[in-house]
Amino acid sequence: MAQTIFTGGPILTMDSAHPMPGAVVVENERIAAVGDAGMRVQYPDARIVDLGGRTLVPAFIDAHAHLCIEALHPRWADLSTVRDVEGLRDALLAQAAAEPNAAWLRGVGWTDLENGFTPTRAELDALGVDRPVIVVHYSYHQCVVSSAGLDALGVSETMPDPPGGELGRTGGVLNGLLVERAFSEAHARSMEPYRDPDRWGELVIAAAHQMLAEGISCVHDAACPPSAEQLYRELARDRRLPVGVVLMPHAEALLSPLDTSRLDGPATGEGDARLRVGAVKLFADGGVLPAIRGTTHGHHISLGLVFDELDAQVKTIVERGFRVAVHAIGNRGVASALDAFTAAARNRRDDDHRFRVEHATLLSRADARRMAEVGAVAVVQPGFVHHMGGAVDGFELDEATWMPFADLADAGVPLAGSSDTPCTFRAPLLTSARGVTRQTSRGTVIGADQALPYEAWLHAYTAGAAFAGGQEHERGRLAPGFQADLVVLRGALDAAHPPRVDETWVAGERVFTADDTTGSE
Repeated sequence: MAQTIFTGGPILTMDSAHPMPGAVVVENERIAAVGDAGMRVQYPDARIVDLGGRTLVPAFIDAHAHLCIEALHPRWADLSTVRDVEGLRDALLAQAAAEPNAAWLRGVGWTDLENGFTPTRAELDALGVDRPVIVVHYSYHQCVVSSAGLDALGVSETMPDPPGGELGRTGGVLNGLLVERAFSEAHARSMEPYRDPDRWGELVIAAAHQMLAEGISCVHDAACPPSAEQLYRELARDRRLPVGVVLMPHAEALLSPLDTSRLDGPATGEGDARLRVGAVKLFADGGVLPAIRGTTHGHHISLGLVFDELDAQVKTIVERGFRVAVHAIGNRGVASALDAFTAAARNRRDDDHRFRVEHATLLSRADARRMAEVGAVAVVQPGFVHHMGGAVDGFELDEATWMPFADLADAGVPLAGSSDTPCTFRAPLLTSARGVTRQTSRGTVIGADQALPYEAWLHAYTAGAAFAGGQEHERGRLAPGFQADLVVLRGALDAAHPPRVDETWVAGERVFTADDTTGSE
């Protein structure tokens, strides 16, 4: 049997039984032993990986990302740096030439955070292309479509706002903006031309290799539609998935209500370390219209959208033996999710509900205590401090706190680290730094009292994320019998100067090495 021993540097196991050992032994695909450096004599034929002072940790798990969508980004116009109509036009026309046969022309990553730039239907019509055009916001909670796009979707001037969504209007006339659930069908329809399995599969593989370079060996694909489920199963069957995937079932149209037909399929927990079914994904509130309620500077406010029928959907999912994950950004959305969890827990046969609150971005200490009481996990994104913190800095509620990581941890709520890519940047070592410094993209610091130590974020990206995905017995810790997914870090665990990934190992094999790695074997 092939044996490898890692020794010669700090080892963070994320396992209280072996907090700081001197060596980790890997045998084939699993960890065989964890102990002191003297174990080397018990394995005379093992290859030695000398850490040379570098740090060994479990490979990271991104507990909330959208790999199946992110993988397709190279096929669409990148609008992340576009700030005016001229740049928008250039990017979309170049994309039209690159994808001449696609039924929809699609651009992604449009942002209004820097200067408030929002395209209009008229500006997309002026491109003069012979097909519908869609420009997707970086949040994946709104878009702008051309007149041809509105026609293809059957959206007319007399149509009312759909439940859980808004149709943008200027002077009473549709301007092409589709918000929240009004965006859902436009997203699904414009995705169709790009989901040919062969090419999509290759793009997923390529994106997964980028994750390995960032030390990520597993991802929870949050809101995984049937088409992506089928793709993942084919890749896993052919042993072509470079990373482990926990797929979180959702309808084909993003942000849509529960598709009950999916509950007839494989349930939460089914699968193996390479591909496993996770919690069913639902939405309590919006992303660009999160549900917020409270007082600020003595004034009562009520903003955003709460999606209907969450209680009934959670109840149905739980009764069918699935776990459930609910997107909740605003404090009113969090309260809605917790109400649904509390009601469903009364009818649950076991005590381990493992309810997931995705984001938990704005809430009170009382909300945090409720989460702990109902047995919920907070799947949070420390990178949100960077891209979202500047936008909300100065908008404080008397009753709630933005990105209250310390409050959640103090209440005993397990934290799972994640990125929410492609909505923001992914690298765990960098997002974790934002969870420590609380520094926004504008250079300000928001909620310094909610910071957590760097090591706490590494725990959230390993053992915490594994717990959120029901994987706590197979990955996320360096412990005997666990999957031998490991990362070697170079540099101090310092948020001001984060370390980098030197090596990534999956199932006992090294799959990534930085160009100037000097570790020896």
